[in-house]
Amino acid sequence: MPRQSHALQGATPSRIAGTALSIIDEDGPSALSFRGVAERLGVSHATIFRRCSDLAGLLDLCADHLAAQLPDIAPDADWARATETRFGALYQLLTAHPGLATLRGTRPWLGRELLARLTEPQIAANIAAGMSPRDAVATYRRMYLLTLGSAGFVDHRHPGAATAATRTALAPLDPARFPVLTEHLDAVLAGMSDHEVYYGALRQLIRAAVPTSTVARDS
Repeated sequence: MPRQSHALQGATPSRIAGTALSIIDEDGPSALSFRGVAERLGVSHATIFRRCSDLAGLLDLCADHLAAQLPDIAPDADWARATETRFGALYQLLTAHPGLATLRGTRPWLGRELLARLTEPQIAANIAAGMSPRDAVATYRRMYLLTLGSAGFVDHRHPGAATAATRTALAPLDPARFPVLTEHLDAVLAGMSDHEVYYGALRQLIRAAVPTSTVARDS
């Protein structure tokens, strides 16, 4: 029993999540396994299983571990600036760990840290800014989906490889059938790894969502 207790102390949720993320980042999503995490932590496979139950639980642990790094923002902060800060921080975390998004697939991101640091305060801020609850949730959802999609579309940790793969795929295209893609290939490739594409789209959503009461108050 003391040995088991010592193992559990060494395999805290934070250490398990950090180790799992290191494996994903260094060796790719397919390398993640309970056994691999256990070996790096020097504990048994069963110890990791007690903490996570299954792979989905391990991925949830990783997601919440990252979400804990999202910034705390004062409730009275400027709505537009706070909104861009929250979603921009999520985007930075996701692009730094693209393998996690790949593994999670369509699983919802509903960990307590994400709910506490992003979902709850952002929807509350939307309502405080003058939106109805329905509009507040819809606005949050649009920005959330933009962020997930923009982060997961390409591996921003290796933009050179992503660009090269796209160039290889588009190079054989027939200019007669694909005149725009072939003539403007360099512009297409540059846009793939340009973070400003995301931030520009986020700011457009923010400007479009600014409640009328906020505009009137600030004018």
